[in-house]
Amino acid sequence: MNAPRRILVVTSGALFVRGGHLAIAEETAAALRRAGYLAEVLVTPQNRFGRQAAAYLSTWMTDVSQTADGHPVDQVISLRFPSYAVRHPRHVCWLNHRMREYYDLWERFVRGLGRRGRLKEGVRRQAFHTVDHWLLTRNVTRLLAQSRTIQDRLRRFGNIPSEVLYPPPPERAYRTDGYGDYLFAVSRLHPLKRLGLLVEAAALMKDRTLRIRIAGEGEEGPRLAERIAELGLRDRVFLLGPVSEADLVEHYARCRAVYFAPWNEDYGFVTLEAFRSGKAVLTAPDSGGPAELVEHEGNGLVAASTPEAMAAPLDRLAAERGLAERLGEAARRSAARFTWPATVESLVNAAYNRP
Repeated sequence: MNAPRRILVVTSGALFVRGGHLAIAEETAAALRRAGYLAEVLVTPQNRFGRQAAAYLSTWMTDVSQTADGHPVDQVISLRFPSYAVRHPRHVCWLNHRMREYYDLWERFVRGLGRRGRLKEGVRRQAFHTVDHWLLTRNVTRLLAQSRTIQDRLRRFGNIPSEVLYPPPPERAYRTDGYGDYLFAVSRLHPLKRLGLLVEAAALMKDRTLRIRIAGEGEEGPRLAERIAELGLRDRVFLLGPVSEADLVEHYARCRAVYFAPWNEDYGFVTLEAFRSGKAVLTAPDSGGPAELVEHEGNGLVAASTPEAMAAPLDRLAAERGLAERLGEAARRSAARFTWPATVESLVNAAYNRP
């Protein structure tokens, strides 16, 4: 009997920070194990901002050729910077993102730095563009992007070709327990997630019966709480803080619909988690990955990213429970197209079949 292949899933991470990329890494390894492979997650160093060069070098020097007991590692799947600097003859990069401050977030990043700071960071930016281009075109066997948004960034910054492979949602006990009296949102509380847009839209709603519950924690939490108080929304908009996996599934199961309208998101699990729970998603045209999966009036609603525009679909969802049910059923059918067995097959085959 042939021994099962050993596959290493490699990502990077900052201390005490748990991002979506780590969840994808763990879900990928778990799916590989369910398919009969031996799989582990390796988290490479990222270090603090300004020390990325050391992180790239240490990742490049990391030995991923064999296990501690001497067995060869048959394949590597890397996810984000600088994890794709690892070296292996069968290396599939399933890209989540490069360092966005030096790519699509550049103008936001250097705003207010001053001429000297902008010049210094400009030199670093060019260096990382050069390194990333070489690694993603020469150091990997196959390059897959986790969304068309990521694929478009690869084309825009470096003209690097890739194929799209969407990650399925985490394997949880998703269910539908009806379409309750509240809209649910879950995310890290960060300006790019645009939960402030949801709060401002709630204040403009004509319907006052639909409540809004926001789960998550982050640096924008105090500002959101302050704004909710200023707008007199304490009886309608609630900040839940971090929630357990069981509570997360419960909210997906009971809510009317889900709001997920970040700015230019790489991908985000929320969309397909909501779909698996039979819930429509409200998003915006400039939300990146979510906007690729949400079909307006099909499995969700799409509105411009202004409070006035976003308030209108909120009012519709409040007034028309049947709308939420119809869109939610379509969302469940949409989610059925994304499965871990098919994704694992694509990731494994990609290492052995060059484009």
